[in-house]
Amino acid sequence: MRDAFVRALVGEMAKDERIVLITGDLGFGVLQPVWDRFPDRIINAGIAEQGMVGMAAGLAATGKIVLVYSIGNFPTLRPLEQIRNDCAYPGANVKIVCVGGGFVYGSLGMSHHATEDMAVMRALPGVSCFAPGDPAEAEAATRAVIRTEGTCYLRLGRGNEPKVHEGPVTDWYPPAPLTIRKGTDIALLSSGGILTQTAEAARILEKRGISAEVVSFPCFKPMDKDAVRRLTERFKILVTAEEHNVTGGFGSAVCEITAELGNGCRIFRVGLKDRYTAVVGNQQYLREVYGMDAESIADRAEALIGEKRTDA
Repeated sequence: MRDAFVRALVGEMAKDERIVLITGDLGFGVLQPVWDRFPDRIINAGIAEQGMVGMAAGLAATGKIVLVYSIGNFPTLRPLEQIRNDCAYPGANVKIVCVGGGFVYGSLGMSHHATEDMAVMRALPGVSCFAPGDPAEAEAATRAVIRTEGTCYLRLGRGNEPKVHEGPVTDWYPPAPLTIRKGTDIALLSSGGILTQTAEAARILEKRGISAEVVSFPCFKPMDKDAVRRLTERFKILVTAEEHNVTGGFGSAVCEITAELGNGCRIFRVGLKDRYTAVVGNQQYLREVYGMDAESIADRAEALIGEKRTDA
């Protein structure tokens, strides 16, 4: 997703000279196209995330559109006070970009596992939140973030993620979700890079005689309430998936909307079960350990379908 982000960013920078990128002393190879074309509009702030966000807020106050870029928890949890007070409260045009959401940096341990960021950023008033599911969604979300007024959060994967969409995502306007696959028995909803797992889970379920709809939410705040309502009217069971703690994140947002509808739709949340990760390994290994891989999602969906049929 990093390369997709950079492609979209360079395109937007070519159109709007107000756009500035600040990096926290990383991503130099990935960000080289920005250095080459716009050397006067990219700043290396060093390993100083609080200062980086404060700098971004100051630049935004002069009319700039500023993106701050770092890995995992570093651009969100470390400078949270600056995001809240200096950016979100005054509505500054600052875009917080996290590369490595979830278990992307799994081998580096818990300090680099971004598993609370969606909940924290979603809780800040006035902050729009985006988590694309594949490179095509990452390009579209990057353009949307830059064009959205005020403070935004963009949660990316890393690099070399599989493509889920066959082509580019065009004519997409947040907060609308994207339907990847139509189904009739159950719906699998996700936000972020775990889309690869829900798409594969649907293929597994198809072999088991279960038709699963796959829906990606590249924008998880604001949530498209009408889209969620329509899904709860079509399906009696929804499974939400996120590479994140189940408390306060994407699944919680879906549950909040569904609870107010009161139409009897049942929600099951796939994610980290209110704990810190104590295991080190690559991203896919950690998904398997914590029950977020395609096979685990398919097994849970099948069990829920079985319970529904038994109740009937």
